[in-house]
Amino acid sequence: MNKLFLTLSLLMGVVVLCSNYLVQFPIQYLGLEEILTYGAFTYPIAFLITDLANRTYGKLAARKIVYVGFVIGISFTLIFSTNFSDLISLRIAIGSGTAFIVAQLLDVQIFDQLRKKKWFVAPLTSSCIGSIVDTFLFFSISFYGTGVPWITLSFGDLAVKILVTLLMLIPFRLLLGSLKPA
Repeated sequence: MNKLFLTLSLLMGVVVLCSNYLVQFPIQYLGLEEILTYGAFTYPIAFLITDLANRTYGKLAARKIVYVGFVIGISFTLIFSTNFSDLISLRIAIGSGTAFIVAQLLDVQIFDQLRKKKWFVAPLTSSCIGSIVDTFLFFSISFYGTGVPWITLSFGDLAVKILVTLLMLIPFRLLLGSLKPA
């Protein structure tokens, strides 16, 4: 489990870094700049990682991956994508860390409560609830009072996160068979 644990933790950190960087860029096509950022497409992968760990190794291992991924992701974010002279950049780092840890730990708990249901119930429910919590915590902490249209951005981001969560059920199901419990 150590190699897989480290791999999942590192992947979690990379997902957080990518999402924190990409959330700074609204999609400039089709009039979506007021409602959607590129970060919405990468962040749901964090829930896939957590849910795979939870299903395969249990709640405690999933929590450990969340904690290690949190440290890696926030460290990467602070080093590679935080402009310390820009208040919004700092707020993004704080909002990201807060939203990530709350939403991911909530995801772990909900998934664990639903793990005995049909294979798709736990990852779908926990990821959707986690995405809602993450989105509104992140956007309110990062952009409230800045002039950034954070409410419309949060709803646009959430819609894409839910869509990507649905799509993540495919790799979730496919990867379940290849991961071996410890």
